[in-house]
Formats: sequence, structure tokens, C-alpha cells
Amino acid sequence: MLYHIIPLKIILLLNFSFKLSLPSHLKHCQELRSRGLNEHIEFYFVSCFYLIQIDHFGFLEDGTFKQRYLMADKHWKQPGGPVLFYTGNEGDITWFCNNTGFMWEIAEELGAMLVFAEHRYYGESLPFGPDSYRGSKHLNYLTSEQALADFAVLIQDLKSTLPGAQHSPVIAVGGSYGGMLSAWFRMKYPNIVVGALASSAPIWQFPGMVPCGDFYKIVTQDFARSGYNCDANIRKSWKAIENVSSTAAGLQWMTEEFSLCTPLKNKNDAFGFKNWLQETWVNLAMVDYPYEANFLQPLPRWPIQVVCKYLAFDSTVSDYQLLRGVSQAAKVYYNYTGSSSCLNTSQTATGSLGFLGWYYQACTEMVMPMCTDGVHDMFEPEEWNFQAFSDECNIIFGVRPRADWAGTVYGGKDITSHSNIIFSNGGLDPWSAGGVTYNITDSLVSIMIPDGAHHLDLRYSNDHDPPSVRAARALEVKYFREWIKQAKKSSTS
Repeated sequence: MLYHIIPLKIILLLNFSFKLSLPSHLKHCQELRSRGLNEHIEFYFVSCFYLIQIDHFGFLEDGTFKQRYLMADKHWKQPGGPVLFYTGNEGDITWFCNNTGFMWEIAEELGAMLVFAEHRYYGESLPFGPDSYRGSKHLNYLTSEQALADFAVLIQDLKSTLPGAQHSPVIAVGGSYGGMLSAWFRMKYPNIVVGALASSAPIWQFPGMVPCGDFYKIVTQDFARSGYNCDANIRKSWKAIENVSSTAAGLQWMTEEFSLCTPLKNKNDAFGFKNWLQETWVNLAMVDYPYEANFLQPLPRWPIQVVCKYLAFDSTVSDYQLLRGVSQAAKVYYNYTGSSSCLNTSQTATGSLGFLGWYYQACTEMVMPMCTDGVHDMFEPEEWNFQAFSDECNIIFGVRPRADWAGTVYGGKDITSHSNIIFSNGGLDPWSAGGVTYNITDSLVSIMIPDGAHHLDLRYSNDHDPPSVRAARALEVKYFREWIKQAKKSSTS
């Protein structure tokens, strides 16, 4: 659900230097310089830690921990200028700060302060330090509800201690899981944030809300539209892998053809290899951007179109010919520059961004059903089996998921009583399957970006951006202005 940022062809140098009027309680803030777009663009912010409760909802655990947040106020108009508050995802907050170019680009236009809050248990915000991931006793406080309470308490404290911020309207912004949090933040704490932009936020990707197969259907559609027989040949490749991997010689051939760092030695290895390929195709759908991007390695423009050039076979292709094409296609994602000597099948785009923490969340309250049928999608058939998933969670973490809890605590599809939330989704993004893709009310609005992959609207603007994302960003700013105007009118009445 995450990505790195793109390089610009036009070399720019922007120096966003400033001095903050820091709250009195900020004893551990450090001014930092960061590369917001690439090596040619930089900006400054301060990195701070704030003591916050480990448990907001009980009274037995009264410990605290240092939550990290980043803040920039170069363009903030005091007093009462707006605050754009990024609700941190499952990873280091500096990564999201550097990648959410939309916020940096509109800060001056809105006269806004930027705050990027780190999600507990990720980055440097560890409630129990190095022991935070040591067993479910410590992981027990890793929930979206606790994270939202962190954000609410932090904002209240900033508004009460930052000179000029007392009446500043706050707008929540987030993408992917962070987008889910921004929407839920507005729902749960309308007294704290006046509105929210929830980009690529699958708030309905939960049991009983959307069909479990829609996610992989969208992935398949992306490949089907990007090249001749592309989806059909990926569908055929699973059987080809099974056939070729049935012998030791075939396993060795696959290891060499795909330049794998770890040799395939048996059927279990071949099964894991197929899972790795499936995740590769999903990741490509999420990052199918119209310009060069940088993830594990640089990617070309419209990478799925490049991938599909290697898979444009007719129906008579042999297993070995097909897998040779699959190998070249996979290397577009993992080794486009040719600089890697081998491919590590344990490496994915999100492997370093809090995978274990997110897996724990999926094993508790973030239960998101996924399934495939091999007919309407290009993957091997696999049903959604909640009991098997629950058993796996119990083995790994000693906990069992609550399948319906997210729907209960956040309202599921019954959210008409809420207001001032933008749900933006890309037509190429598989996570749009669980997103809000139609207007619910006049103030619960959907913005669709037909040519957009995963939260394209939150990324930095680019010369190759399609008109649909340019229009989406302009509309989002229009709503921001309306919310700010409403909030200021309310505060003076």
C-alpha cells in the first residue's frame, strides 16, 4: 500500500527554511533538512517527541511513550491559520513527510502549517521501546482506535500551546491506511478536525461490505488494458510454473532464468515463488504511474505497459518461453536498471515499512477479505477462509481476529451522519475496490481519478500527470477552503 517518490526531469532547488515558534513542552525537537522530491529539492521541518498515554481507554496501564511528529510552519499565517495534519501510516513518518508532495505544494496557497504524526508502533514511536514487538502483551495497544486518540490528544496540546493556533482549523490528510485513519478521525473526533481527505482509503474492504474478489479483478483489468494477452499469459504462467518446477532440472532452470538469490529446491519453494510473483503483479498495479518512479529500484513510466511487452505471446507459446517472458517482466519491477546481481524473493516494496506491525493489525481488527477465482482474475483460485486465517493469526501472535469489529466501531457503510470527508480513488488502484467511489451526501464526496494508481493525488505534481489528477487536486483544495471558511465563521459566531 506504500511507495517511494519520483524523480523530476527539471532540476529545481527550493529552500523551505524557517524558524518555528515551538511550544513550551517541546524539549526534544530537532531541525532537520530533507529531500522532499529528489536530490534537487529540499525543505526543512522540526522533528519532535511528545509524551502520550500508552492506553487511552483503560486506567490500569498508566505508562507513557514518546510519539514522534514532524512540523513545518514556513507558510503558516498567524493567528488562526489552518493546519494540515497527516495521519501516519504503518511506517516511519519521515517517509510519508517526504512523499506527500501535495501537502507541501498547497501549504503556501492555504497559509497552512504542516504536521505529520507518526503512528504508534512504527518508526520511532515505540510504546515499549525495543520490547514493543515482543509478544501480544506489548502489541495489545497497537490499534487504530489508540492511534486516533494519539492524534486527537496531540492536536489539542499543539493548539493550546502554540501561540496563534488556538482557533486554527485542522484538516486531516492521509493515503491508504493513513487515508482510512483520516476519514475515521473526522468521524470519531469532529471536534478536533473540520474535515478530511481520505485518499485511496479502503474503509469498506471488510467482511460483508464488498465482494472479496474485486481487488484482484482490478489488478487483472490493469494488465488486460496494458498489452496483448498480458493478463491471459499471467493466468497461464501458474500452470507453467507447476509443470517446470516438477523436476530438479526445471527448478534449477527457473532459479537461473529469474536470477534468484536463493535457489528453488522443492515444491514448497515453488509455492512461495508463486506468491512472490502474485505480490509483484499487485504492487505493479498500485504503482502504475504515468512517470518514472523509484521503489526498490527506478521504474519506467506506465510500468505495466512495459511489463506486458514481455508477455505478448499467442496461445501456442511453450512453458519455457512463457516463463522467460515472465522473468523479464518481473525484472522490470525488481531490476529495471540491471544493477542487481540477483532477485531476492523475500523482498517486496513494503517489506521495510512495518510489515510485522501491519500483519498484527490485520490479525486483530483490520480483517480484509481477499479471494481469487482464476476466471474473472488472472490468479490461481483461492477462497477466503476466515477460520484458516484466524488459526494462522493464533499461531503467530496468540490472538484471533474480530471479523466485524471495524464495521462496528467505524459504522461500516452507514456513515451518512458524518460530514466533510473527501474520498479520492484511482481507477487503476486495486484498493479502490474497498473505497468509497460515489457521493454519499453533499459533504461526503467521492473524487475518481480514472488514470490514477495508489493515492496519485497525494504525490508531487509532475509534467506527466493526467488531467484527471490535476482536476482532483484543484477540487480537493476547493473543499479545504470551504471547510476553513466554515470553521472560521463558526469560531466567530
